[in-house]
Amino acid sequence: MKTHFMNLFPSPFEEIRSGRKSIELRLYDEKRQKIEEGDLITFVNTENEAQRISARVVAMHVFDSFKELYENLPLLKCGYTEEDVGTASYKDMSAYYSEEKQKKYKALGIEIELV
Repeated sequence: MKTHFMNLFPSPFEEIRSGRKSIELRLYDEKRQKIEEGDLITFVNTENEAQRISARVVAMHVFDSFKELYENLPLLKCGYTEEDVGTASYKDMSAYYSEEKQKKYKALGIEIELV
């Protein structure tokens, strides 16, 4: 079992801490390819590095694209709320990852549970 570190903006950090968000979306890049079920992830708040959350990886959901991911994973567990899930779009991920990077790597939903 390994421990991985990931930075999170304050809003998704709070969603994970509260238990509302249990699937973190990332590119399936070299760093994420090292993660396995059972590993631990320490999430670090980007605006206060002293704030950290530990979570265990329950499942790794790998898809060819964020479009496919959005069609197959429960978006309410991915950080969307009842109010905004109706307008959720895989294109939202372009705010975090360039189209070029999205084409190079697959899309990943890391299912977690707090420890």
